[in-house]
Amino acid sequence: MDGFLADITRSGLTAGKVVLLGLIGLNLFTFLLYGLDKYKSRHRMWRVPESTLLLFALAGGSLGAWMGMHLWHHKTLHWKFRIGVPLIIVLQVVAILAVKFYK
Repeated sequence: MDGFLADITRSGLTAGKVVLLGLIGLNLFTFLLYGLDKYKSRHRMWRVPESTLLLFALAGGSLGAWMGMHLWHHKTLHWKFRIGVPLIIVLQVVAILAVKFYK
């Protein structure tokens, strides 16, 4: 095994750790994206499309989306976000548990 994957293996990073680090990064990015959209809404600038915000939540950044919504009080009155983001979190937790316990 040569290259990038070999380096990861030798460094002690397992596939699970790589996935976890990726999810942390995705949630941080999503959190900041919600903050950026809030900033842009206050300054009447071009906005991040709602579909993009929801897509990043669905892709694995749902906790970052939820934290961004509540920290910046952003999109908390829109039903798509108020119901959608917590529903995405629940579905992702169920999927993780299903993978973990039903191998």
